[in-house]
Amino acid sequence: MRTVVFVGPSLPPEEAAAHLPDAEFLPPIERGDIDALMTQEQPPQRIGIIDGKFLQSFSISPKEILRAMDRRVRVYGSSSMGALRAAELDDYGMTGVGTVYTMYASGTLEDDDEVAITFDSESLRPVCEPMVNIRVAIDAALGRRVVSKENAELFLTTAKSLYFPQRTSSAALHHLKGVMPEPDRQRLADYLRSPEAPDAKRDDAIALLTRMRQDAEIHETVPAPEVAVR
Repeated sequence: MRTVVFVGPSLPPEEAAAHLPDAEFLPPIERGDIDALMTQEQPPQRIGIIDGKFLQSFSISPKEILRAMDRRVRVYGSSSMGALRAAELDDYGMTGVGTVYTMYASGTLEDDDEVAITFDSESLRPVCEPMVNIRVAIDAALGRRVVSKENAELFLTTAKSLYFPQRTSSAALHHLKGVMPEPDRQRLADYLRSPEAPDAKRDDAIALLTRMRQDAEIHETVPAPEVAVR
């Protein structure tokens, strides 16, 4: 079963390969990529969409994904572009995975810029932070009582007001100097820099790869139907 996954800044491809060793990993998806795959002599039976391109090229369209699913390709989405498209197409059979997908599917999030980032075209490493990661991290900080509800809302409003290519937690905290009490600001900064702060897009990418691996294992262990010989 040929499996292709589009991934980039959410999870480095070399790390992704450890979670789904038999898959082919391609750079962030853009319009035309799935159509091109489907013209190959042996098109994939499964496609995972994690990261995609927004500004530098046309983004993958729902219709292109639907064309692949019409040919019985199983398509999964999480984290970023994959989460957006899965929230739009889950009623048609696309499999959404993870927190970010759930937030879009439930209507908690609507804006595309919540997952948008800029990244280095060669290393695929992000140069800013997605708003959705910031939201999930702040929610975790609230649960741990690292930040008050008032300061959490102030921080999120400040981060959201930044143009997404310049959006980072550090930039938002810098804007809050003299606005948020300094001990509170420093405590939040320490938490957001710590390993305890979740990385929603990364976690969701791993969840997607795990789900795809588990589904493949189930498929392999289901016995083929017996054919009666007459």
